[in-house]
Amino acid sequence: MTETTAVERPPEPDWEAVTAGELIAYRDAENRWRASGAARAFLGEPDPGAGIGWQEVALPGRALPVRVYRPAPARDGEGVEGAGLPLVLHVHGGSFVGTAAQCDWANSHLAARLPAVVVSVEHRLLAPGTPLSAAADDGWDVLRHVLRHAAEWGVDPARTAVFGESCGALISALTAIRARESGLELRAQVLVNPAVDVTGTMFDYASMTEYAESPTRAAPLLRFFRQLSAPPGTDARALSPLYADSLSGLAPALVVVPTQDAVADHGRRYAERLREAGTPARLTEYSGARHAFLTLPGVEPQAEAARAEILGFLRAALAG
Repeated sequence: MTETTAVERPPEPDWEAVTAGELIAYRDAENRWRASGAARAFLGEPDPGAGIGWQEVALPGRALPVRVYRPAPARDGEGVEGAGLPLVLHVHGGSFVGTAAQCDWANSHLAARLPAVVVSVEHRLLAPGTPLSAAADDGWDVLRHVLRHAAEWGVDPARTAVFGESCGALISALTAIRARESGLELRAQVLVNPAVDVTGTMFDYASMTEYAESPTRAAPLLRFFRQLSAPPGTDARALSPLYADSLSGLAPALVVVPTQDAVADHGRRYAERLREAGTPARLTEYSGARHAFLTLPGVEPQAEAARAEILGFLRAALAG
């Protein structure tokens, strides 16, 4: 829930020297800020046409919170809730920091305007001992749980899409691959500023060099992200959609790339690989936009246009 008391944003730690304890303390404080009313000036106000609430999903060996967005009932009481709505499974960005609440602006709009049920996964955040594979399992397991209990959630399992930003886009891309391998047909995948390579080639892209230190110091943060994602002994290729054995037969993709972003070339290359494999992929670049622009409508003017494009893409893909 959004906090009403004043919350100060913590200073960002030194990613090249941060300890496990400092990471936990920082992300707890940062996530309190992202879920607070103070952050709304940056993160945007939710759409009043959607209801928002937390639920807990019982998964094998763990319980996981999810943030659920539903179209609000019409004033005459004849709303669409419970009518077998499309499902959009969302995964927020941030990897080792972040909360579903930071995405209320975009997700509430999708819920109200598609309309759809949007389920945003509060996945396990990366930390020493909690690698990317755990977060990827959370995304996949929540999707399977909701679809197995589709009637209870009020969703139509035949109209399902995945959507994510940054590390959340990586998890969404992995989920789309797992869906194909399990015989689950998704209608669409929306990947915004995706980081899709956590192997040793993660930094071998022109955009990584160009935007390593500006407009933000991306390089040390991304090195820390890779260190947590795939610790020694991990098969990093298995966590990198870019290196999947096959990208054919996947759900049609919308890949959204802000150009002033160190991982911009990740998104460009992934869209190219999808097309080479015969999977429909639309690549849209937002010139001058920065990495997390979709979650920052208060300071990133192109967030509105990207949100409108995502809405239109999903509306066409999820039509009955």
